[in-house]
Amino acid sequence: EAQRQRRLLLVVVCVALLLDNMLYMVIVPIIPDYIAAMRGGGGAAGPSAPAGGNESGSGVGNRSLLPARYPPAAGGNEDVQIGVLFASKAVLQLLVNPLSGTLIDRVGYEAPLLAGLAVLFLSTTTFAFAENYATLFAARSLQGLGSAFADTAGIALIADRYAEEPARSRALGTALACISFGSLAAPPFGGVLYEFAGKRVPFLVLACVCLLDGLLLLALAPPCATGARANMPVGTPIHRLMIDPYIAVVAGALATCNIPLAFLEPTIANWMKESMGASEWEVGLTWLPAFFPHVLGVYVTVRLAAAYPHLQWFYGALGMAIIGASSCLVPACRNFKQVIIPLCGICFGIALVDTALLPTLAFLVDVRHVSVYGSVYAIADISYCVAYALGPIVAGQIVHTMGFAQLNLGMGLANVLYAPVLLFLKNVCQMKPSHSERNILLEEGPKGLYDTIKMEERKG
Repeated sequence: EAQRQRRLLLVVVCVALLLDNMLYMVIVPIIPDYIAAMRGGGGAAGPSAPAGGNESGSGVGNRSLLPARYPPAAGGNEDVQIGVLFASKAVLQLLVNPLSGTLIDRVGYEAPLLAGLAVLFLSTTTFAFAENYATLFAARSLQGLGSAFADTAGIALIADRYAEEPARSRALGTALACISFGSLAAPPFGGVLYEFAGKRVPFLVLACVCLLDGLLLLALAPPCATGARANMPVGTPIHRLMIDPYIAVVAGALATCNIPLAFLEPTIANWMKESMGASEWEVGLTWLPAFFPHVLGVYVTVRLAAAYPHLQWFYGALGMAIIGASSCLVPACRNFKQVIIPLCGICFGIALVDTALLPTLAFLVDVRHVSVYGSVYAIADISYCVAYALGPIVAGQIVHTMGFAQLNLGMGLANVLYAPVLLFLKNVCQMKPSHSERNILLEEGPKGLYDTIKMEERKG
């Protein structure tokens, strides 16, 4: 029964991450209408739609697979509004994550996950009935609030329920694959329903799925009825986790490896049109093939981690080297087919880094702190949000002042230089678990007066 329950909880978390990604990407076909309305045109502005990097909480991070496309006639003020709109989720998520991580450590994983799903449901319905920029901004910000709880609590719940390796790596890899699949499925899903059923239908469908996911979570692990919190020790404060050198190295790697994706998405479309005369369909399909190497990278890393768990740091370093080399190759491409290759390399490298280092965070908490995972995965979500909050706003300015080639070379160099830093994690697998309160109370017998008293208190 316990095995079945944790598999169903994994499904709940994967659906939540899938919805978070799809909710972001579904708005892409609808944005032209709002741009036209802001211009006073009152109709669709055409096939081009702006899109920015999708952020994560999971990890985990949420990633978009379509580039940003700004209408040629848009004014500077509209560009600023669009950039702020797409960055608002990451900014609010970045601000809320320290609080959400602390709350998750104190109340458990199920209640914050349910609260996050409720906020995502509210955000989705707000998108469905939005008629102006202010409502879109509110819905987008609400999504960031929901993601800060749902994504962080979901990933932490997986790490808690799948405490052993290689099951933990497989479960977290499955969650990452769902994130990528949501990015792939959302544009055609939203475009087709928007074309034939209207702009509200895609959001209403996602709202219904979100509601069903929340009901399934209530059936599996009611937050008010579960006794899981009673068996959880007090988690390590997030500020103490942030100054842990091992966790800081992992967080830096997660932020650095996602910078190329976050900065390319708002800039590569205009560069393709200017440098190679790419058509609209080529621009729209640029990121779609990258889904498959991303899933391949997740699969390869999970298999390698199961066979050689002591080389997790090496898989992350290899991924960053691949990302760096691929980023440097992007400006050298001269046609649509050539661009796909380095973009696939970037997504493959990100899969290696994420799949190797997300389980490492949980292991570091197990051996160096208390085995409660809300705060540590809030730190991971903060790392993603740093990259994706800056992308829609900063990337265009860098291209304007320095050039597209310099942007890519800088991002590639940053990843290549950071890869050797992961050598610091080489001996992590040799660390021994700390004797936390959880180990003393739940796994070991009392060894002294203090332990005996705490054991009696817990029994009472």
